[in-house]
Amino acid sequence: MTVIVRDLRPGDRSDVEDFARVRHLALPYILWTPEAILHRATRSHPEARYRSLVAEEDGEVIGTAQVLLAHDSPEPGQGMLSIYVRPDRTRRGAGELLVRAAEEHLTAHGATKLFAWVLDEPANRAFAEKRGYRSGRSAHFLRLDLAEAALPPLPAPPPGVELRTAADFADDPRPLFRLDAETVADEPSDVDAEFTDYEAWIEETWQHPLLDRELTTVVLAEGRPVAFSVAYTDGGTRYVTAMTGTARDFRGRGLAKLAKTDSLHRARAAGHTEAHTGNDTGNGPMLAINKSLGYEICATEVRYVRELG
Repeated sequence: MTVIVRDLRPGDRSDVEDFARVRHLALPYILWTPEAILHRATRSHPEARYRSLVAEEDGEVIGTAQVLLAHDSPEPGQGMLSIYVRPDRTRRGAGELLVRAAEEHLTAHGATKLFAWVLDEPANRAFAEKRGYRSGRSAHFLRLDLAEAALPPLPAPPPGVELRTAADFADDPRPLFRLDAETVADEPSDVDAEFTDYEAWIEETWQHPLLDRELTTVVLAEGRPVAFSVAYTDGGTRYVTAMTGTARDFRGRGLAKLAKTDSLHRARAAGHTEAHTGNDTGNGPMLAINKSLGYEICATEVRYVRELG
């Protein structure tokens, strides 16, 4: 058995489907569709130097990698690698080859610090540490049985507050871009991000194939969006909250929970039966919101970092 690493073939539908299948088997808490894989591969900002890799064993895709530079961070030289191998195809060298190829790509483009999320399991952690990575922050994946869970009732919006959807901003999504940029800048992370390129945001975020604008709730106050809960759906029964946030001047008023509760109620009404979300373990307020909505932790990832030179 021989394992090789090569680039994903975006024009080969079966290759993209194999990539998505491996990702789903290894990390079922995230939506992986061929359309989303293609979008990331073809719409990422050129400065991200984005690259999708596969590990192939005698014609079968058994491992995957997504590799990029954090081009929207004020600190240069930060690289990201996301490596996942099929759970039933481990210990064949695929992970090692993918890490090596990813690191070579990133360092060739100036990366001096590398970040990778690793599932919090002994074998995965040992794999990262053996290659010089040290553990840092962690994050939970959470799941909600949307078919059976007793969702809290949707409260009436406070005076002066209105609930809308992202679909209402189809003609001009710039107000959502401004809110997204503000909330992302304050999100707990090892790598700071600054959204300053509106056209890039349109290309990568607003036009993302999983974005469900009808289920993305937007809270308006003083005539502008001040909170939102971004919904991704896969065309089936699964629903994922990709981001929930509130503008700085409006925090502490329960608007994030209002947005998320509204989105969940509408997702259930639309026929979705399984909800997932992610949560930094240090983000106590968001963990509390998710717990109150009935979410339960189903897995944990640990962020590993390796400084070069």
